[in-house]
Amino acid sequence: MIFVDACFNKPTPYTPVWMMRQAGRYLPEYMAVRQKAGDFLTLCKNPEMAAEVTLQPVDIIGVDAAILFSDILVVPLEMGMDLTFQKGEGPVFSDPIRTAEDLKRLQPNAADRLTYVYDTIKIIRERLAEDKALIGFTGAPWTLITYMIEGRGTKTYNIVKKLIYTQPELVHTLLREVTEVVKLYLEKQIEAGVNVVQIFDSWAAALEKPKYFEFSWNYMKEIASYIKGKYPHIPIIMFPKGIGAFLDDIDGDFNVFGVDWGTPMALAKEKLGDRYVLQGNMEPCRLYSKEATKECVTAIYEIMQNQGHIFNLGHGILPDVPVENAKYFVDLVHSITKQ
Repeated sequence: MIFVDACFNKPTPYTPVWMMRQAGRYLPEYMAVRQKAGDFLTLCKNPEMAAEVTLQPVDIIGVDAAILFSDILVVPLEMGMDLTFQKGEGPVFSDPIRTAEDLKRLQPNAADRLTYVYDTIKIIRERLAEDKALIGFTGAPWTLITYMIEGRGTKTYNIVKKLIYTQPELVHTLLREVTEVVKLYLEKQIEAGVNVVQIFDSWAAALEKPKYFEFSWNYMKEIASYIKGKYPHIPIIMFPKGIGAFLDDIDGDFNVFGVDWGTPMALAKEKLGDRYVLQGNMEPCRLYSKEATKECVTAIYEIMQNQGHIFNLGHGILPDVPVENAKYFVDLVHSITKQ
């Protein structure tokens, strides 16, 4: 697989490309399946429908890898928390975890209950072309517990950060429990058929540097080491969003570092390019303009042409991007980078 080869920094005929959130609302075909499902969680829990939307961007846009359609929050959901997706607000937990007593409600064998995810993977792998990679994923423990403690998305992180500074051991206890679930969750995804795994740390930028490494990166490294120890043939992608200032201290047993659009690609190459393949990092809003897309793809290629690289956006594709522009981006990457 070209994508897997690229993750291991092997020669490829062109630079592979995919997009975060590539199975999503910008595609009319996705919206039709979503409407049929009725709500987001029902779609995530229906293996046939989830497989269908996973495959759509491969068929329509021509990306080099499919990424499993699911949500990072199925992990706390199956740990026993009450999750709903509310219009205009996003995910909401009605029973946030904020005390040692609250921790007792959590069920540690959540990975065993995520069977709908593994069933989805099996269907996708049966239908996906053999030369196309299937990416599995999870949220980083820090990002997951932020939702679990705050109860919803947040701009201030004040509840979880208050606990970090006043009851750090409580937070570490929760992180350790989530980390164990995530290890088994990724392992079961691999056993079901994914070829690559990515760990998303969406809320990485919420923490100052020493706390980030203590409460997030060290747990991500632990997960990566666990997976590498058992599945050395499976590439691991780390994507911590918004930590460009911390790159000097990034280390660990993984293959690909996802660069967000706020971090200059040249800086990431300077700091990490000798150790990791880099993924990214076009600003997603450039997809509104083919001219802006071409300018950025050309600039990134000029920086990365002699370096292990996977093209992607620096975060997820937005819902109102024209499908034609997304296809233009993928085709352009293939044509510019063809050896």
